[in-house]
Parts: sequence; structure tokens; C-alpha cells
Amino acid sequence: MLHETRPAEPLSGVRDTLSACMQCGTCSASCPNAAFMDMTPRKLWRLAQLGMLDEIERSEAFWLCSSCYTCTLRCPRGLPLTQVMAEIKRVVAVHGGRTGRRHGNFYRLFLNNVEKYGRVQESTLMTCYLAAMGSPSLALSFAPVGLKLAAKGKMHPPHSAMKGTLKPLFAKVREMEARS
Repeated sequence: MLHETRPAEPLSGVRDTLSACMQCGTCSASCPNAAFMDMTPRKLWRLAQLGMLDEIERSEAFWLCSSCYTCTLRCPRGLPLTQVMAEIKRVVAVHGGRTGRRHGNFYRLFLNNVEKYGRVQESTLMTCYLAAMGSPSLALSFAPVGLKLAAKGKMHPPHSAMKGTLKPLFAKVREMEARS
């Protein structure tokens, strides 16, 4: 009789990395964005340790991480918490529901935009994001913000002064990621 193999748990790498976490709360106390998160990094780590992907996915906390590395620098166990947060974003973008894919789309398009232009080009980024989402109502919901930004002179057409300057950096990161 053939046995079906169960797919690997999406959070297994995160759980392994966080196995030494003692839930001291230093990460949450150090995080400059914790006040804006719906749950603290400490609680997020505990949910990850327990493999509770559905609970994590319902949170917005990990999307608010600015990758400042403060949690990593202050962790008494020396855990790479910023990398863990990035892995959680990746897992939710791949294995999560509609919200995870929406956020994942935005971050992927954001990085593509920075790679192409050397800095973020907001108008191009939002155009690509709204096209990828395929929702005219979503595009219309952003119209008031776009009009306010345009009225204040904050919307600029893409310029090519820095175009392509970050491509070698992105290529090196992809190379390093492929090795790990």
C-alpha cells in the first residue's frame, strides 16, 4: 500500500529558528513599530513556535516590520528575528489566503520597482499593483489619496536618473539566497 507523503509544514524553518526563544519580550520592547502592530513580535513568535499559521495570517504585525534589526541586535539569545519576520512574510505570501497574496504582491512589486528605478516610483508602483490586483473598485478606492498627492505636488513621473543602479545589488542578493 502506498502512503501519501504530507507536505512539509510551511513554518518548520521558522519554528526551528525560534526553538531557543524564551519569550522574554525584549524584541517587543525594542520594536519601534510594536505600538502600531495588532500583536507584539513576542506573541507572533509564540504563534510561530506553535505552528499556528492561520492565526499569524490574520495578523498585520509582520507586514509592519521595517527590518530595522533592533530586535535581532537586542535578542539575548542572538536569534535572527528580522530574518524570521521576512520568512513569515514569505510563508504567508505563498501559503496564505487572499490577504497574504495581496500583501505579497505589493512587496514583490515594490522590490521590482526599486530594482528597476533605483528608488521607489510611487505612481508606477501603484499602477502595477492595481493592475495586478485586477480590481477596478480597489483602484477607485485609492483615487482620493492620489488626487490629494497630486494637488500637493507629490506625484512625479518616473525618471531614469538612477535607473538600473541597484541591479547588481539585487543580483548579488538572489545569488546569496540561492546558496542558502
